[in-house]
Amino acid sequence: MDAHKTLHFTLLILAVHFSLLKASTNPDLNALLDFKASSDEANKLATWNSTTDPCSWTGVSCLQNRVSHLVLENLQLSGSLQPLTSLTQLRVLSLKYNRFTGPVPSLSNLTALKLLFLSHNNFNGEFPDSVSSLFRLYRLDLSFNNFSGQIPLTVNHLTHLLTLKLEANRFSGPITGLDLRNLQDFNVSGNHLSGQIPKSLSGFPDSAFTQNAALCGSPMQACKTMVTDPKKPGSDGAIASPLNPGNNPTNVVSSTPSSIPTNTDPNNKPASPQKTSSSKISSVAVIAIVVGDFLVLAIISLLLYCYFWRNYVKNKTRSKLLESEKIVYSSSPYPAQQAGYERGSMVFFEGTKRFELEDLLRASAEMLGKGGFGTAYKAVLDDGSVVAVKRLKDASIGGKREFEQHMEVLGRLRHPNLVGLKAYYFAREEKLLVSEYMPNGSLFWLLHGNRGPGRTPLDWTTRLKIAAGAARGLAFIHFTCKSLKLNHGNIKSTNVLLDKTGNARVSDFGLSIFAPPSTVPRSNGYRAPELSSSDGRKQSQKSDVYSFGVLLLELLTGKCPSVIDGGGAGMGCGGAVDLPRWVQSVVREEWTAEVFDLELMRYKDIEEEMVGLLQVAMACTSASPDQRPNMSHVVKLIEELRGVEVSPCHENFDSVSDSPCLSEDTLGGLSQ
Repeated sequence: MDAHKTLHFTLLILAVHFSLLKASTNPDLNALLDFKASSDEANKLATWNSTTDPCSWTGVSCLQNRVSHLVLENLQLSGSLQPLTSLTQLRVLSLKYNRFTGPVPSLSNLTALKLLFLSHNNFNGEFPDSVSSLFRLYRLDLSFNNFSGQIPLTVNHLTHLLTLKLEANRFSGPITGLDLRNLQDFNVSGNHLSGQIPKSLSGFPDSAFTQNAALCGSPMQACKTMVTDPKKPGSDGAIASPLNPGNNPTNVVSSTPSSIPTNTDPNNKPASPQKTSSSKISSVAVIAIVVGDFLVLAIISLLLYCYFWRNYVKNKTRSKLLESEKIVYSSSPYPAQQAGYERGSMVFFEGTKRFELEDLLRASAEMLGKGGFGTAYKAVLDDGSVVAVKRLKDASIGGKREFEQHMEVLGRLRHPNLVGLKAYYFAREEKLLVSEYMPNGSLFWLLHGNRGPGRTPLDWTTRLKIAAGAARGLAFIHFTCKSLKLNHGNIKSTNVLLDKTGNARVSDFGLSIFAPPSTVPRSNGYRAPELSSSDGRKQSQKSDVYSFGVLLLELLTGKCPSVIDGGGAGMGCGGAVDLPRWVQSVVREEWTAEVFDLELMRYKDIEEEMVGLLQVAMACTSASPDQRPNMSHVVKLIEELRGVEVSPCHENFDSVSDSPCLSEDTLGGLSQ
């Protein structure tokens, strides 16, 4: 027993020793302790002491034993920030809602800083010049302080800046020279700024500029032009407008007679008006003026008539096109009077509420989007039920039997993470697929839609949940009918939909078999490299894994793959890149510096999970198909990242029977 106690005591001493050794070897320890000594009079940072590891202190996060995040908000801190300027690996610094005063010291050593939040303090002095040298900065918030002076044009050096909040200070002078094209969040209200708002900032709401009496231009009131005022002696008649506050602009003579200067003699006596025969307007001149006015009005009226008529014709044509697109499938594929044609019929799958084709044709329809195999519509039936209808117009479909056999396979795939197929319609001129309607849109829109002011970012927990759900759906496709070796063939963010409860549902699976034959497959950002050659290789489960890896990179980076069907520029997807190649090049330098979506920087304690998912994505996008994991392993890896995300009904895909969904006859007809 004594030996056991001795061993226990020895281990305890060793643990304390190693803890002290780790704390003492942290190069940022002294800087943090100096900051606490000078700023924490209320002892809010009680966990900060020299006997523990700084990386475990309140508000401190580390990467590779260096302080990377310092978030100390609403802790009654005061004093100086000077001790923090030696934290050279700091990426996030947030000191909001404290009591700091005085000028901000030079932060030029913090070259890794990405987020800087100093709002709701009592800092004063001019705009901190050193901030303009932090070229990696994405978010800057100096609002609700006592800063004064002008906003320097060196701020334009911060080319990555997404947030600039300077409201409720005492900044003055113009902002005409500000040109930060990537800004998403901007506010300079409640200052003493003047002059014209630059065009690059005019897209922000007027609330971003209010309480600056001398600011003008869109979205505020228009800037006034310069006019002379001869009633003010000694001022040369100049009236200063917000365009040139405090300056004496060049006079612009008014067109009113009172402002026309008169001739004066050397003795400053006004000269008498020159008497000419034009002092009285002749009747001929009056007639000419009236005729001229009439002609001008006639020309203007003609121009307006042409303009509105052209728009009317354009809108009418456009509405007709939209109307025809909206109900494009509502005409019967075969005219009833034409002999020799057999009208198709709706084929429903088990558990689906049946309806007639006429019910579908009468339904109000709304186009959802166009994909690689046709156009999708939302259809509301007479009984109020909603379905999605895909019209296969761009697909290469062989005979009726082949189509029906393949639909039989797809229609029996039922899983919580798949969009279930309800019915199909086949006729020579028309092929329709009816499936469940997903009300919450696609992953593409959640990630890339409205990336600008007012956007609600997609949080990390939701992204991880979507990744796990989509992985489970794809794994089910791969392993539910092993004899067929089914694959999706078109994994991309527009084909991952969300149901009413926010669960990810994989759609458009199994349609790649209808892709038009091509000697050189069309490349896109999700296509596996082995499919980009002209050697005739077909889509496979391993190429699905590659596409899913690209989708994971899209979730992690917030960037678009190089080509998106149904997406693209104008849909929040302007900066498309070759994601696997770009990530590989960045990761060689640093894991988190540039890879991860900036919208994820606001969340704490997720870097380990993000790096873990990044490793899964990079394994999936391996250039060699043999080095990629199968989807059942991908599901396991993702669910292990966070225990709470593990599915309650985790499928053991490897134990699924060879063909639970099909008969031997069907298998024989579909084996390829």
